[in-house]
Amino acid sequence: MVDFTFTEEQELFRQAMRDFCEKKLAPRAREIEENGRIPDDVIKGLADLGVLGMTCSNEYGAAGSDFVTAGIAAEEIARADISCATAVFFLVQAAWGKILDRYGGDEVRSEVIPKMVKGEIFLGIATTEPDAGSDLGSMRSTARKEGDKYILNGEKMYISGVREVMELMKDGGGHLTLVKTAPERGVRGMTFFYVPLRQAKGITPTYIEEMGRRGISTGGFAMENVEIPEKYRVGPENRGFYIAMEGFDYARALIAAVCVGAAMSAMEQGIEYIKQRKAFGKPIAKYEGIQFKLSENYALMDAVRLLAYRALWLIDRELEGKASRFEVTKAVAMAKMLAPPLAFQAINDAMQWFGALGYSKECPIEMGLRGVRSYMWAEGSNEIMKLIVARELIGKEYLPTR
Repeated sequence: MVDFTFTEEQELFRQAMRDFCEKKLAPRAREIEENGRIPDDVIKGLADLGVLGMTCSNEYGAAGSDFVTAGIAAEEIARADISCATAVFFLVQAAWGKILDRYGGDEVRSEVIPKMVKGEIFLGIATTEPDAGSDLGSMRSTARKEGDKYILNGEKMYISGVREVMELMKDGGGHLTLVKTAPERGVRGMTFFYVPLRQAKGITPTYIEEMGRRGISTGGFAMENVEIPEKYRVGPENRGFYIAMEGFDYARALIAAVCVGAAMSAMEQGIEYIKQRKAFGKPIAKYEGIQFKLSENYALMDAVRLLAYRALWLIDRELEGKASRFEVTKAVAMAKMLAPPLAFQAINDAMQWFGALGYSKECPIEMGLRGVRSYMWAEGSNEIMKLIVARELIGKEYLPTR
C-alpha cells in the first residue's frame, strides 16, 4: 500500500520549523522585502536549527537530511516568508550544497560546507548568462587549464545571492559556476567550478532589481582571467552539464514545495478574511463564488503538494540506488511545471477576496504573488518542464531541439 505519512521525526521537525518560522520569520517578512536582505539573526536561527545546507553529509557538520525532510523545511519557510526570499536562500544551498557534497573534492568541501551550515557564507549557482538561459549549450563562458589552475572568462547573469557573497555574509562564499572547457563539444564539454567571488581577482559584480523576492539579491558577475585552483573543480572535467541537470532536479523539487507553502499561506490568510468581510449584509465566505474558488485552489495545491513530495521521495530513492535518473527527472518536471502557475492562481484569487486592500502593501499576500511568479522560469522555465515530460513520454527523438 502507498503510505502518505511522514515519520515521527519528520513531524517533530515540521513542528520545530513552524514554531521558529511563526515566531522569528513571519513577523519580519515585510521587513525582509523592504530592506532587501534577510536579517543576520534569522540566518543564525536557521543555522542553529540545522537547516542550512541540511542535505550535505554529517562529516562536514551538516544535518545529512533526506530531501523529503528538506522539502518540509522549504514549505514551512515559504509559508512564513510568503515573498519566497528566505526560501530561495534556503533551497539554493540545500540543492547545490548537495551537488558540492557529492562531486567536490575533500579540500573544497571542507572549506565551504562547514561555513555554509553555520550561516557564515552563501553558496549559489551560476549557469545563466545574458544570452543563455534554458539553452545552456549557448553559453559563452570558458575555462582553460594552465598547470594546476584554470583561467575563467565570461559573464553570468540573473542569479541569486551575488550581493550576499560580495557584501553581506561574514565570510562571503561563492557560486558553483558552469563554463565550457571544451567548447567544440557543446554540452559535453562543460565543467563546474566553485568560484569564491569576493576573494577571486577579476570578478566584477552586477546587481539588478527584481519585482519580487527582494530579500535576496539578484544579479551577475563578469569574469576576466579569473584564476581558479584545480581543487575548486567540482566533478570531472567536461561532465558539468550532467551534474547541473542533477542539481536542477534537486532545486526544482524544492521549488514545488516552496510554491505550495506560499499558496497555502495565502489561502489561510484569505480564509480568515472572508469570514470577517461582509458584502450585502453577510460574510463573503457564504457566497459560492468565493467557496468554489477556494475549494478548487485548495484541491489543486494539495495535488501539487503530493507531486512535490513524490519527486523529493524519488530523489531520495535515486540516491539510495533504487530509482533511475530519468524517473526522477520526469517526476520533478511534472511538479515544477504545475506548482508555480497554480500557486500564482491561488494567491491571485486570494488577493481578490481582499478587494482593494489586496492590491496594497498593507496586505502581505501581494508579496507572494510576485515571489512565486519568478519560479515560472527560475531553475528552468515552464516550457522546458513540459518538454522534459514530453521527452520522457514519447522519446527524445521527438524533441524540437534535436
